[in-house]
Amino acid sequence: MFDKLDQVAARYDELNDRLGDPDVASDPRRYREIAKEHADLAELVHTWRARKEVLDQLAQARELQRDADPEIRSMAKEEIEGLEARRAALDLALRKLLLPKDPGEGRDVILEVRAGAGGDEAALFAAELYRMYEKFGERNRWRFEVLSLSETGIGGVKEVIASIAGKDVYAKLKYESGVHRVQRVPATESQGRIHTSTVTVAVLPEAEDVEVQIADSELRIDVFRSGGPGGQSVNTTDSAVRITHLPTGIGVVCQDEKSQHKNKAKAMKILRARLLEIERERAAREESEMRRSQVGTGDRSERIRTYNFPQSRLTDHRVGLTLYNLDAVMSGDLEEVLSAVASHFEAEALRGTGAEALG
Repeated sequence: MFDKLDQVAARYDELNDRLGDPDVASDPRRYREIAKEHADLAELVHTWRARKEVLDQLAQARELQRDADPEIRSMAKEEIEGLEARRAALDLALRKLLLPKDPGEGRDVILEVRAGAGGDEAALFAAELYRMYEKFGERNRWRFEVLSLSETGIGGVKEVIASIAGKDVYAKLKYESGVHRVQRVPATESQGRIHTSTVTVAVLPEAEDVEVQIADSELRIDVFRSGGPGGQSVNTTDSAVRITHLPTGIGVVCQDEKSQHKNKAKAMKILRARLLEIERERAAREESEMRRSQVGTGDRSERIRTYNFPQSRLTDHRVGLTLYNLDAVMSGDLEEVLSAVASHFEAEALRGTGAEALG
């Protein structure tokens, strides 16, 4: 472990020198490649070097503990306690940095929100849940683009699919996939009974064209006139597009744009993301049992969270978190929830590595 980290540090220094080479600076593509690798290693190397510095300081403080002066020994003991805490924090940081990187990190995402069980109430909550993510996105200065929208006509949505771009989008939302359950009295309920409905959420990292190769022969593309709630005509031309991926049977419909070309581009973006997710899940199944269990936490059939409106209670069933600020959460105040869930799965991943403390 130590030898490997020293080699990484040496590589970092080499890259640093190459960034100052005039030949590299004159080649933009080469410079970008080196700069990216340099940036990717920076946090690990700085943390590793900070730990080595702390170990040197610990050695000096332990020498002072042998001093004849009791006051100096007392000061050394106090310093050692602080340095040991600092080393433990750096050890944990290093272990996190050495975890296998999620291939979705740093990507934009495709967010899919669908009404599940519960009829109109499920559709209304699906719309509210999507707005919750939008409001959270506004706080983070993310950009939302609706790719597909199927409304119910009473303010609900059967399905909404959006592309979200911005800093740390995937990192913050990747554990949101699953079944979200709502418990409340529907507006149409005359006797005040609490109903339970469900909404499914899927968060997929966007796929690059080069990652998912799709031959034209694998696609069936149908065009038709788009329609709105209740079947009324939205467009008088055949602008709506349905793309079916024949090998998998996956179908995507986009009809929000008046341009057939734009609808096709949006549908292809969704299709690529879904195919990439299938490939990611296939690869994960071939890895260790630990990795498979992690992927399972994002299973869309798994109930992950309950929103209980009568008690203003939110419960995340995966991490045992319960909060009583549901109004704030639905207004986009998601940071506490997302941080708790991310910390839980990060700790699970660290335990799964079987790694001991660095010592």
